[in-house]
Amino acid sequence: MTSHWSRRDFIGIGIAGLTLSAIGLPRSVKAQARGKRDIHVFSKHLQWLDYNHMAEFAAECGFDGVDLTVRPGGHVEPSRVTTDLPLAVKAVQRTGKKVGMITTAITDANDPHTAPILETASRLGIGCYRMGWIDYDPNKNIEANLEMFQQKTRELAELNRKYKIKGGYQNHAGVSFGAPVWDLARVLHQVNSPWLGCQYDIRHAIVEGASSWKLGFEYIKPHINSLDIKDFAWKQSEGKWITENVPLGKGMVDFDAFLPLTQALPGDIPISMHFEYSLGRAEHGGKSPSMSAEEIMRLMKADLEFLRERL
Repeated sequence: MTSHWSRRDFIGIGIAGLTLSAIGLPRSVKAQARGKRDIHVFSKHLQWLDYNHMAEFAAECGFDGVDLTVRPGGHVEPSRVTTDLPLAVKAVQRTGKKVGMITTAITDANDPHTAPILETASRLGIGCYRMGWIDYDPNKNIEANLEMFQQKTRELAELNRKYKIKGGYQNHAGVSFGAPVWDLARVLHQVNSPWLGCQYDIRHAIVEGASSWKLGFEYIKPHINSLDIKDFAWKQSEGKWITENVPLGKGMVDFDAFLPLTQALPGDIPISMHFEYSLGRAEHGGKSPSMSAEEIMRLMKADLEFLRERL
């Protein structure tokens, strides 16, 4: 993977020491305060960097690991997973960090890319992956759709069991499966597999259930196996109300109410931090962000500090 940033760019923002990983991590990284859970950075926002620079950047920010994008257009293309995922993982491990989770587009156990991704990830010690999203079929009623979702997820749960890796379906705002949370929870109750659960996203849960999100959380809580963290606010644009992604603590997510609830979850559940607000197009996975690497790092560090102080 070719980086759009040179070694000189990294020297310019003061993290050149990380390129000398053989002599150990900088003291600032070693001294980084840690919360109880591993906090990974979603690598979608670092797709302007090659594996080595991405790993160095994440480590200097203070993350415990990287949530690697293993999907079309991501850090690792599914067709190259057997060769490229080990390279990406090794780059992260050289900084003393981990790849504890990956984000995929997997929705079908029978897709030709599914088994190679799961087998490779499991062999590398990656414990969980995020699935892709599944759409409702408008030609079927809700009950028929739920039966279809149950069949799809049951087949994936069996494949996950075979490869000893947990799948997590994200509750994403909109009209896809999982948006209202209750539909995902119901299917997971029926499938009832320790190998398939929910990557719970508090931002999207509050978009869809401003006041009732706690009920959805309680219903799906037994199946949560990873967490997404981000924030948003409502704003008016051209006479319509829309969501705007913002830094943590600047929006609608009540972290003081939400984070204590997560203490009841198993301690090994990892966190993926997302940065969907403006990062010069890096927030959308852009390969040539207009924002400086230094500013991107400053914003990521600020959100990470906000979260760690509350865990």
